[in-house]
Amino acid sequence: MSYSTMSSPIGEITIVERDGALAGLYLTGHRPAPNPETFGDRVEHALPAAEDQLVEYFAGTRTTFDLPLGAHGTAFQEKVWTALRAIPYGQTWTYGQLAEAIGQPGAARAVGLANGRNPISIVVPCHRVVGSSGKLTGYAGGTERKAFLLALEGGGFVV
Repeated sequence: MSYSTMSSPIGEITIVERDGALAGLYLTGHRPAPNPETFGDRVEHALPAAEDQLVEYFAGTRTTFDLPLGAHGTAFQEKVWTALRAIPYGQTWTYGQLAEAIGQPGAARAVGLANGRNPISIVVPCHRVVGSSGKLTGYAGGTERKAFLLALEGGGFVV
Protein backbone atom coordinates (compact mmCIF):
# COMPACT_ATOMS: atom_id res chain seq x y z
CA MET A 1 0.00 0.00 0.00
CA SER A 2 1.01 3.57 -0.60
CA TYR A 3 -0.54 7.00 -0.56
CA SER A 4 -0.07 10.48 -1.93
CA THR A 5 -1.87 13.78 -1.66
CA MET A 6 -3.10 16.26 -4.22
CA SER A 7 -4.64 19.70 -4.13
CA SER A 8 -8.21 20.22 -5.29
CA PRO A 9 -10.87 22.94 -5.21
CA ILE A 10 -12.24 21.34 -2.02
CA GLY A 11 -8.88 21.02 -0.29
CA GLU A 12 -6.23 18.38 -0.03
CA ILE A 13 -7.19 14.86 -1.09
CA THR A 14 -5.35 11.76 0.12
CA ILE A 15 -5.26 8.92 -2.40
CA VAL A 16 -4.56 5.45 -1.02
CA GLU A 17 -3.46 2.68 -3.38
CA ARG A 18 -3.45 -1.06 -2.67
CA ASP A 19 -2.18 -3.54 -5.26
CA GLY A 20 -2.70 -1.05 -8.09
CA ALA A 21 -6.28 -0.24 -7.10
CA LEU A 22 -7.84 2.78 -5.40
CA ALA A 23 -8.44 1.73 -1.79
CA GLY A 24 -9.16 5.12 -0.25
CA LEU A 25 -9.84 8.72 -1.15
CA TYR A 26 -10.07 11.02 1.84
CA LEU A 27 -10.65 14.74 2.25
CA THR A 28 -9.04 16.83 4.97
CA GLY A 29 -11.22 16.59 8.06
CA HIS A 30 -12.83 13.35 6.87
CA ARG A 31 -15.26 11.91 9.44
CA PRO A 32 -14.81 9.35 10.74
CA ALA A 33 -11.12 9.99 10.36
CA PRO A 34 -9.19 7.06 8.92
CA ASN A 35 -5.96 5.99 10.60
CA PRO A 36 -3.15 7.32 8.34
CA GLU A 37 -0.83 4.64 9.68
CA THR A 38 -2.84 2.15 7.59
CA PHE A 39 -2.10 4.00 4.32
CA GLY A 40 1.36 2.53 3.76
CA ASP A 41 4.28 4.54 2.46
CA ARG A 42 3.93 8.11 1.25
CA VAL A 43 4.97 8.40 -2.40
CA GLU A 44 4.86 11.19 -4.95
CA HIS A 45 2.02 9.67 -7.01
CA ALA A 46 0.30 6.64 -5.47
CA LEU A 47 -2.16 6.19 -8.34
CA PRO A 48 -1.49 8.65 -11.19
CA ALA A 49 -4.66 7.68 -13.08
CA ALA A 50 -6.76 8.66 -10.06
CA GLU A 51 -5.05 12.03 -9.83
CA ASP A 52 -5.53 12.64 -13.56
CA GLN A 53 -9.21 11.68 -13.47
CA LEU A 54 -9.87 13.83 -10.39
CA VAL A 55 -8.28 16.84 -12.12
CA GLU A 56 -10.59 16.22 -15.11
CA TYR A 57 -13.60 15.82 -12.82
CA PHE A 58 -12.93 19.13 -11.07
CA ALA A 59 -12.37 20.79 -14.47
CA GLY A 60 -15.84 19.61 -15.52
CA THR A 61 -14.57 17.37 -18.32
CA ARG A 62 -15.08 13.97 -16.64
CA THR A 63 -18.45 12.62 -15.52
CA THR A 64 -17.46 9.02 -14.75
CA PHE A 65 -14.36 7.38 -13.32
CA ASP A 66 -12.56 4.42 -14.82
CA LEU A 67 -10.30 3.14 -12.08
CA PRO A 68 -9.67 -0.23 -10.46
CA LEU A 69 -11.28 -0.11 -7.02
CA GLY A 70 -10.04 -1.95 -3.96
CA ALA A 71 -12.26 -0.84 -1.08
CA HIS A 72 -13.02 -3.46 1.54
CA GLY A 73 -16.02 -3.55 3.84
CA THR A 74 -18.78 -5.87 4.90
CA ALA A 75 -20.80 -7.60 2.18
CA PHE A 76 -23.65 -5.15 2.84
CA GLN A 77 -21.37 -2.10 2.66
CA GLU A 78 -19.83 -3.30 -0.61
CA LYS A 79 -23.33 -3.84 -2.04
CA VAL A 80 -24.24 -0.25 -1.15
CA TRP A 81 -20.95 1.11 -2.53
CA THR A 82 -21.57 -0.72 -5.82
CA ALA A 83 -25.07 0.74 -6.03
CA LEU A 84 -23.69 4.24 -5.44
CA ARG A 85 -21.79 3.97 -8.71
CA ALA A 86 -25.13 3.63 -10.54
CA ILE A 87 -26.27 7.13 -9.52
CA PRO A 88 -25.78 9.24 -12.64
CA TYR A 89 -23.60 12.33 -12.67
CA GLY A 90 -25.64 15.42 -11.84
CA GLN A 91 -28.44 13.46 -10.16
CA THR A 92 -29.26 12.61 -6.57
CA TRP A 93 -31.00 9.69 -4.94
CA THR A 94 -32.45 9.47 -1.47
CA TYR A 95 -31.32 6.86 1.02
CA GLY A 96 -34.67 5.14 0.41
CA GLN A 97 -34.05 4.99 -3.34
CA LEU A 98 -30.60 3.54 -2.70
CA ALA A 99 -32.12 0.93 -0.37
CA GLU A 100 -34.63 0.00 -3.09
CA ALA A 101 -31.81 -0.25 -5.64
CA ILE A 102 -30.11 -2.93 -3.55
CA GLY A 103 -33.38 -4.81 -3.07
CA GLN A 104 -33.83 -3.86 0.59
CA PRO A 105 -36.45 -1.08 0.62
CA GLY A 106 -36.75 -1.05 4.41
CA ALA A 107 -33.03 -0.57 4.98
CA ALA A 108 -32.65 3.17 4.39
CA ARG A 109 -31.01 3.74 7.78
CA ALA A 110 -28.52 0.88 7.28
CA VAL A 111 -27.84 2.16 3.77
CA GLY A 112 -27.07 5.58 5.27
CA LEU A 113 -24.57 4.05 7.68
CA ALA A 114 -22.88 2.09 4.88
CA ASN A 115 -22.85 5.21 2.71
CA GLY A 116 -21.06 7.08 5.51
CA ARG A 117 -18.35 4.39 5.62
CA ASN A 118 -17.56 4.65 1.90
CA PRO A 119 -13.74 4.92 1.77
CA ILE A 120 -13.63 6.17 -1.83
CA SER A 121 -15.60 9.41 -1.78
CA ILE A 122 -16.14 11.30 -5.04
CA VAL A 123 -15.18 8.29 -7.21
CA VAL A 124 -17.85 6.21 -5.47
CA PRO A 125 -20.30 9.12 -5.35
CA CYS A 126 -21.77 9.02 -1.85
CA HIS A 127 -22.20 12.80 -2.18
CA ARG A 128 -25.11 12.13 -4.56
CA VAL A 129 -27.29 10.76 -1.76
CA VAL A 130 -29.63 13.19 -0.01
CA GLY A 131 -32.31 13.01 2.66
CA SER A 132 -35.89 12.04 1.86
CA SER A 133 -36.82 15.74 1.74
CA GLY A 134 -34.13 16.36 -0.89
CA LYS A 135 -31.98 18.28 1.59
CA LEU A 136 -28.30 17.72 2.09
CA THR A 137 -27.49 15.37 4.91
CA GLY A 138 -24.16 14.33 6.39
CA TYR A 139 -21.06 13.85 4.32
CA ALA A 140 -17.73 12.55 5.59
CA GLY A 141 -15.98 15.56 4.06
CA GLY A 142 -18.56 18.07 5.34
CA THR A 143 -21.83 19.29 3.84
CA GLU A 144 -20.17 22.38 2.29
CA ARG A 145 -18.01 20.07 0.19
CA LYS A 146 -21.04 17.92 -0.64
CA ALA A 147 -22.87 21.04 -1.86
CA PHE A 148 -19.82 22.04 -3.91
CA LEU A 149 -19.63 18.63 -5.60
CA LEU A 150 -23.35 18.61 -6.39
CA ALA A 151 -23.15 22.15 -7.77
CA LEU A 152 -20.12 21.16 -9.87
CA GLU A 153 -22.19 18.35 -11.33
CA GLY A 154 -25.09 20.69 -12.07
CA GLY A 155 -27.31 19.21 -9.39
CA GLY A 156 -28.85 22.56 -8.55
CA PHE A 157 -27.26 23.02 -5.14
CA VAL A 158 -25.73 26.39 -4.37
CA VAL A 159 -22.49 26.56 -2.43
